[in-house]
Amino acid sequence: MTEKQTEKQYPKSRGPSRKPKAPHGFEKNRGRIFRSEKKKSNKLSHSPSSQQDKLRIIVLGGCEEVGRNCTLFEYKNDIIFVDMGLQFPEEDMPGIDYIIPDMTYVKNKKKNIRGVVITHGHYDHIGGIPHTVPEIGNPPVYALPMAAGIIKKRQTDFQTSQINLKTVKTDDTLQLGVFKVSFVHINHNIPDSVAVVIDTPVGKIVHTGDWKFDFHPSGEKMPDFHKLAELGKNGVLCLMGDSTNANKPGHQTSEYVIGQELEGIIEKAPGRVIIGTFASLVSRVKQIIEISEKLGKKVALDGYSMKTNVEIAKQLGFIKCHNSTLIKPEQVDAFPEDKVVICCTGAQGEKNAALNRIANNEHRSLRIHKEDTVIFSSSIVPGNEQSVQRLKDTLYRKGANVVHYQMMDVHAGGHAMKEDVKLMLALVQPKYYVPIEGNHSLLRENAKVAYEMGWKEEFVPIPDNGQVLLCSKDKVEKTEEKVPSNYVFVDGLGVGDISQIVLRDRQVLAEDGMVVVIVQIDRKTGKLVGSPDIISRGFIFMKENRELIEMTRTKVKKAIVDKDPKSSADNNFIRNQLRSEIGKFLFKRTERRPMILPVVIEV
Repeated sequence: MTEKQTEKQYPKSRGPSRKPKAPHGFEKNRGRIFRSEKKKSNKLSHSPSSQQDKLRIIVLGGCEEVGRNCTLFEYKNDIIFVDMGLQFPEEDMPGIDYIIPDMTYVKNKKKNIRGVVITHGHYDHIGGIPHTVPEIGNPPVYALPMAAGIIKKRQTDFQTSQINLKTVKTDDTLQLGVFKVSFVHINHNIPDSVAVVIDTPVGKIVHTGDWKFDFHPSGEKMPDFHKLAELGKNGVLCLMGDSTNANKPGHQTSEYVIGQELEGIIEKAPGRVIIGTFASLVSRVKQIIEISEKLGKKVALDGYSMKTNVEIAKQLGFIKCHNSTLIKPEQVDAFPEDKVVICCTGAQGEKNAALNRIANNEHRSLRIHKEDTVIFSSSIVPGNEQSVQRLKDTLYRKGANVVHYQMMDVHAGGHAMKEDVKLMLALVQPKYYVPIEGNHSLLRENAKVAYEMGWKEEFVPIPDNGQVLLCSKDKVEKTEEKVPSNYVFVDGLGVGDISQIVLRDRQVLAEDGMVVVIVQIDRKTGKLVGSPDIISRGFIFMKENRELIEMTRTKVKKAIVDKDPKSSADNNFIRNQLRSEIGKFLFKRTERRPMILPVVIEV
């Protein structure tokens, strides 16, 4: 599409001139599935729009981070969710396993929730389900076969209450209360990825999920360009689009190119080939298995999630191979080294993942050999640069030949780049475009792509988490209203019981350690009994700092001098006094602020 054509289609004064047609035929229903729906009229007679007649769209997660993707759609007494993902912890969240969306807003609206619709099976889109879905009244969860298989396995692993999981197909249509939901096949790096089309009383909303355009996908069809163009022809009020790679120029690399590159490396490798990738990159694992089988090589899979995902993909027929092709890691030494490919998790340098354990001689059966070729078939997740570099250094020291995506095309991202976003906008022609799924900077970069295509800023609202978008038949408005969208931390078996205060304490302990001050106090008089005990953990090494310990002990004695022998001991006052005085003293001596834990024992 030329620049002049774009200008003509999308006038400078507003968004695309075509107004979306409103859907019709809504029924109050918890969740009916209609198979292979044919074209139907999209006309709906509605009273003039009022505050109550507006659609509310609220992104509860994914608009200020990469992950925790969850979007809520609400019209009167009907609510649906698209995705229910998790976010992996940031560097300043010690001990946290992951973060899930905040369901506070729907706590008193459980009876209105008609369903949770899943775009694909990655954890940043499904990982919150075991925790959140039971909390919101266990509404039905709709997912395509691959995502449904992963959700079901995850529920088994968590041993949580059963959820109402319904497997759907791409050509199904769901009637979820007032919302009519259908799907469009798109590409990602996991099978059964879809964009979600939601017919609402105010117009058609399209949620892309994670997507890319791949003209040569691995084991899948191309995106349904015809259906996307049909949506644009009939009118779309709002497109909500993935921002993850929208800041990168060009088109996303095809999996076909990656397959060719991998085949060349595997074929020419003098010894074993060890490929580290994400367990969720099922399409990549499929390519590796098929290439290895074609070249007469055996494949050993390592990593619990990877083996689980491959088993699900085999059951669904997405991965097809001879049973003899797949071997166990402990069988590797029984075959010639140039006939073995090891596909494992750990390309991000994760401490307990397979590749890291192999590199550090901690794996029960695998070690790095001098002739091994190690391929990092993934990009580096921001924040993992140091751990990945350490892993590469270890592999190089052991003589391995290391290949990564910056050297050769051994990895393609699963997210649309600038030119892909332009094509999506040209096909769908939404009146409004809402960037989602990414840090705020990525959302802004995504918005810039729409500006280049002729959309004015007022037609590209950029929401924060929890911010309410109010939609009428001809307008999508970003309001000042915000609903709770706080981080809900999962730590072990605890969900939401870790607060910011607890995290702050963990950060203090990690940075400056703690000092425990134990004193014995006469219950009746409050007088100090005996000598105080001082314990340091992560602050100083006590054997080498005896002088400071003795000075601290003296300071403790002075801090709790009994000024009124006739009154009984006040434990709270003593603790606060110790915390204040010892904290000031240690900072003055060391310029560090350890956590002071006073322990008062009455005798």
